[in-house]
Amino acid sequence: MKPISPVIRLNPVDDVVIARRQLITGTILEEENGLRVAALIPAGHKMATRAIAVGQPIKRYGQIIGTASQAIEPGQHVHTHNLAMAEFSREHSFGADFKPVDYVDTPATFLGIKRQDGRVATRNYIGVLTSVNCSATAARAIADYFRRDIHPEALADFPNVDGIVALTHGLGCAVDSEGEPLAMLRRTLAGYAKHPNFAAVLIVGLGCETNQISGLLEAHNLKENEYFHTFTIQSTGGTAKTVALGIEKIKKMLPKANDVKREPVPASHLTLGLQCGGSDGYSGITANPALGAAVDLLVRHGGTAILSETPEIYGAEHLLTRRAVSSEVGEKLLARIAWWEEYCAKNGAEMNNNPSAGNKAGGLTTILEKSLGAVAKGGTSNLMDVYKYAETVTAKGFVFMDTPGYDPISATGQVAGGANMICFTTGRGSAYGCAPSPSLKLATNTALWQRQEEDMDINCGEIADGLATPQEIGAKFFQMILDTASGKKTKSELHGYGQDEFVPWHIGVYT
Repeated sequence: MKPISPVIRLNPVDDVVIARRQLITGTILEEENGLRVAALIPAGHKMATRAIAVGQPIKRYGQIIGTASQAIEPGQHVHTHNLAMAEFSREHSFGADFKPVDYVDTPATFLGIKRQDGRVATRNYIGVLTSVNCSATAARAIADYFRRDIHPEALADFPNVDGIVALTHGLGCAVDSEGEPLAMLRRTLAGYAKHPNFAAVLIVGLGCETNQISGLLEAHNLKENEYFHTFTIQSTGGTAKTVALGIEKIKKMLPKANDVKREPVPASHLTLGLQCGGSDGYSGITANPALGAAVDLLVRHGGTAILSETPEIYGAEHLLTRRAVSSEVGEKLLARIAWWEEYCAKNGAEMNNNPSAGNKAGGLTTILEKSLGAVAKGGTSNLMDVYKYAETVTAKGFVFMDTPGYDPISATGQVAGGANMICFTTGRGSAYGCAPSPSLKLATNTALWQRQEEDMDINCGEIADGLATPQEIGAKFFQMILDTASGKKTKSELHGYGQDEFVPWHIGVYT
């Protein structure tokens, strides 16, 4: 067999190649015309393949990722010391890459839980939500009564209930009662309250907060019934009475919540939230393209996938607008980019504040480079619509939701929008889970898989190792998505992740 090259060339026009493993000074790369490694190159990092003058653009993926901040010689390490962020004009050709969807004749199925209104769940939780941070302790106490790890007897008779989770937050008061920050929080809470993965929901408030429960219900047409209750600490008569009331209400709801069965349903009932965290130089080569291949398969089977993290598509948005189903959809995406540019300017920040320290240690240098790899999670399918944070996703196929790049906030918005599963790529080793939607984690490299397998669900490092293609791993992962939707536990679920990762986005000013 032909030896595997120690470097990866992504595009013939690229100025850099990616180290498949650590490259030692003096190594001769025959596949790069005898290029000699000029200095140690860490695994996943970039090496120049030609001389690059100061100010010249540098390409990876066939796209500009920045400019040279100093002269770079062939074989040298290309990173933060000699590659700088650069703004440049990008052509936004709306719909240029639009193509008809090649739907499969017989869609795949999974074992889902049908709700009475026709919605389909992948999990079966009871949720305890809070209108304000002040009621978080009471909500936690209610859920803790039913924890299987410390009170296994509480749910012993209800094996079909995945758990009772309290999703608390630090918001809900001291904000404009008519402004977007409160509207965004209410949109998020309502999305969770209506999520099919909840068989029943309690909302617990304090009583005097700005985010009055009555206002939340009215704004989102939520009505109390035997499986949706709301109450406050002040009206109930104190914390202990509130906790006792919540426990009693859940006890009454448990028999019905447990009375479910899984049955075959089409994959069109799946909505994936696409996330990447702790990205590295391999992310855009292995896990993200593999996830993109799985997304393309899901779309062909009638399902939906939500790409988000707007700051992490910055510099690559022109690749998405080319896939937009219409110019209106393309303009909606550019409007969100413009909002972020203004938002950063107001707060004295820059879009290139992202990547993180861990991203840079893993080989990523600028947000342009990170974004070009991040958009690969969305595959090649048409962009059907663009949504604001936590808006209900109604379109089928590949869509975009505006969120920050911080994973817990971003995924919270996606789940509020209807995502019943999260697919999360990582190169540095993010530990993450999400209730009530299961979260699958894709490792970008084999070293991470071997080091942190207890947190990873699939190894995409086989792509960089030359043992598999993104399409092969994508097909394998698509089956894993179906198995997980059918009830198979993810690694993060086995570890108990999910409650602390509920983080609604706050954009307002406290008063």
